[in-house]
Amino acid sequence: MNASAPMVMGILNVTPDSFHDGGCFVDLDAAVRQASAMVLGGADWIDIGGESTRPGAPSVSIDDELARVVPVIQAVRRAHPSLPISVDTTKAAVARAALAVGASAVNDVSALADPDLAQVVAGAGCGLMLMHMQGTPRTMQRQPHYDDVVAEVCGFLLERVERAERAGIPRERLWIDPGIGFGKTVSHNLALLRGLPTLVATGLPVLVGASRKSFIGQVLGLDQTQDRLEGSLAVASLAVFAGAAMLRVHDVQATRRAVDMAWAVRGGAA
Repeated sequence: MNASAPMVMGILNVTPDSFHDGGCFVDLDAAVRQASAMVLGGADWIDIGGESTRPGAPSVSIDDELARVVPVIQAVRRAHPSLPISVDTTKAAVARAALAVGASAVNDVSALADPDLAQVVAGAGCGLMLMHMQGTPRTMQRQPHYDDVVAEVCGFLLERVERAERAGIPRERLWIDPGIGFGKTVSHNLALLRGLPTLVATGLPVLVGASRKSFIGQVLGLDQTQDRLEGSLAVASLAVFAGAAMLRVHDVQATRRAVDMAWAVRGGAA
């Protein structure tokens, strides 16, 4: 068991079109204030992204993504010198620039689809989150299919871990993420959450990002993302019991409290 409670990663989307908070933090000052508020609320980590990966989202050019994330990472790093910051990107060029101005890890939802990204991470000596996604954001929700979603997702992630290791990234700097909501139906997402112990058993730290996603709304009959807090907290608490090492969330303070309570009930490090 981990020696301390799972970490909470605060989501900072500097995009105009993310599914829950698109447009809220495109202003630099607003983004820095949000990062500071999340740190005050108990965030262990901030994940900064400049390209929406919601279902159907269009791709963003490298130049546009750089213009969005680089100033924010610089400013958040100045405000919080020791804070772990990841850049949420699939592009090697964006990762390289983000790492140069203060990011400490790369959160890649495509799990090394860009063949140059592994070399960037290896050269920087930073952490890398590898996520499973069936298809692309534009196509992933068009009838996703699996024969055994837990086994297939786990197998994919282990293959990408091997690819990262061959590129020179030590296993101890890698995280895996089952990609809740990325090319999955409601039943796939629920099966993956039940199957988290299979991912945890790999020995790799598991990141879970389910915050306010559509499957929660479908289960609970809630169309609006702002109504999905309770469902998100339930998933976070259950993920703690399954062994997740970090929760990627919009609502940091509420999740921090739920995670700490779930950890105490689980027995902490005992």
